[in-house]
Amino acid sequence: MRVLLDECIDWRLSRDLVGHEVGSARQMGWTAVKNGELLSLASRHFDVFVTVDRNLSSQQNLGALRLAVIVLGARTNRLADLRPLVPELPTAIASAQPGAPAW
Repeated sequence: MRVLLDECIDWRLSRDLVGHEVGSARQMGWTAVKNGELLSLASRHFDVFVTVDRNLSSQQNLGALRLAVIVLGARTNRLADLRPLVPELPTAIASAQPGAPAW
C-alpha cells in the first residue's frame, strides 16, 4: 500500500512501516497545503493517509475520497508516543476503507 504521513507526524515513523511505500507530506512538498487540498492530492498518489488530527472527519468530507484515513490515538504527535501504535498499524492499513476514518 502507498501510505502518506500527515505533516504533523514525524517522518521517522515511516521506517517502522515495513512492507509499504511510505511518504510524508513534508517529503512531497505539501507542508503549506490546507487539509482539503492535501487530502485531494493524497488521494491521487496514495491509498492511505495517516494523521493524528482527530477533527479531520468533522472538518472534511471523507466520504468523497478514494483515500482511506487512519487517525492515530496517541497522546501527542511525538515519535515516542506514536511508536507504541506501530504494531497495530499493519492491520489498520489493511482493513482501512476509503472514505471512512479508522481509529
